Amino acid sequence: MVSTLAVQANYCPRCAHPLEDAFVFGRTRRVCPDCGLIFWREHKVAAAAVAVRDGKLLLVQRTMSPGRGKWSIPGGFVEFDEDPRAAAVREVLEETGYQVEVVKLLDCIFGQEHERGATLLIVYLTRLLSNEPTPERDVKEVDAVGFFGPEQLPPIAFTATSRAIQSWQNQT
Repeated sequence: MVSTLAVQANYCPRCAHPLEDAFVFGRTRRVCPDCGLIFWREHKVAAAAVAVRDGKLLLVQRTMSPGRGKWSIPGGFVEFDEDPRAAAVREVLEETGYQVEVVKLLDCIFGQEHERGATLLIVYLTRLLSNEPTPERDVKEVDAVGFFGPEQLPPIAFTATSRAIQSWQNQT
């Protein structure tokens, strides 16, 4: 899916002059005619984790829209100075209370599904470090946490989550 949900820059972040469109480096970009700054649009990156126990996938039920009430793999935005692997581990702990470690890169999924969503989702296969969650779960982000077999998946919130689950199933 190609994103059509674009934030448009109208003013130069360096000098506040109105930006203009110009053909630069092979495509039309926003450029400041006063100071010459080229406004490079960047991806909004999220990291997520596939964690499995006894052949069942760890999922979280969303409290927020979009996808409220539906299920997803644990994940969230990568901070500017954060390694995406660390972000995936952090998000699992925050959303589920489970501690995990990254095993390997599972998939990298491009496409923004809603205006507040990521344009790039990095999905890691992780290993649970314990069978019980710690009390560090952030209960505001999810309504429920559960393990589901491939044949018993609840309603899934996003196409990217479905693709990540498919990538996991293709490797098992």
